[in-house]
Amino acid sequence: MVEPVKLQIRFSDIDSMGHVNNAVYLSYFEYTRVHYFNALLSKAWDWESNGIILAHTEVSFLSPLLLNDKANVEMRIGQIGTKSFTLHYIIRVKNKILTKGTSTLVCYNSKKQESIVIPLQMKEALTKLAPI
Repeated sequence: MVEPVKLQIRFSDIDSMGHVNNAVYLSYFEYTRVHYFNALLSKAWDWESNGIILAHTEVSFLSPLLLNDKANVEMRIGQIGTKSFTLHYIIRVKNKILTKGTSTLVCYNSKKQESIVIPLQMKEALTKLAPI
């Protein structure tokens, strides 16, 4: 099991309303993906030949996230297809869910500029994530 990401909310993440700006959440999700993939696949993974591209993302803002919040981001697996898969994110503060999100990612070979079938090692790693 991979430990959830402990977010460091920066002053620059905060907007004029005093909470984390909506655009920043996508960076939090990206950081979370990197954290989980490094743990599941290793830092030596060949992301050029066996990479991913973001096809779709959604965010549901349930409560504001504030500068001094000690937030954690958990990533779970949803649907796994032939070339794509869906990840789900949950941001919590003191065990209260503040934000939920999803991302659909497509496996992609950037050298050949084409989508690819999910590599077996990646598929096996994805199945180790908690299901949604």
